Amino acid sequence: MLNGNQMLILAAVYLAAYFLGNISPSTILARARGIDIKKEGSGNAGTTNALRVMGKKAAIITLVVDILKGVVAVLLGWLAAGQIGAMGCTLAVMLGHVWPIVFRFKGGKGVATSFGALLALNPLIALIELLIVAVATLISKRMSLGSVTGIILLPAVAFWRMPEFTGIAVILAVVMLIKHRENIVRLVHGEEPKLGFLDKDKKEKNE
Repeated sequence: MLNGNQMLILAAVYLAAYFLGNISPSTILARARGIDIKKEGSGNAGTTNALRVMGKKAAIITLVVDILKGVVAVLLGWLAAGQIGAMGCTLAVMLGHVWPIVFRFKGGKGVATSFGALLALNPLIALIELLIVAVATLISKRMSLGSVTGIILLPAVAFWRMPEFTGIAVILAVVMLIKHRENIVRLVHGEEPKLGFLDKDKKEKNE
């Protein structure tokens, strides 16, 4: 049972993790170029849309920063309150990324930030998830299908490697699936575009 001071520390750490999640590199980079990332491409403030709208350099910066803020948030949780702090910060930083108050609750889909948080919480879970996403993406040639596959399997992987994290993993998965709902609809209807550098058929047509 936590005492009053410990509860206050946890609340402060979770709040800090949430606001770390609010940092949106794609939004900041786009604004510096006079672009509203929410009105360009897919309208998502994540790596894939940063690549479409601003190119490789912006996409790499977006990916690295989104992962790092997940890592930093969870390490902060570990230092302040041990495992319970780390697990709570995994959820808090992802929610801050998905629904950032400083950007009117319009954020990204949470995949890269969740990966960073998992990397700090339990590296094995993170690496298993990365492998699942990579294999599903390479087979389907669609990043969204790779992401959705990893999301769906996250609770099972958590239950296998860190059972006490399963409840939070379920919440993470539900939130990310909600954010991917448009991708899921397009996948069901066969309308989700393939990644250009993996689309062999498209390359052959252009040759």
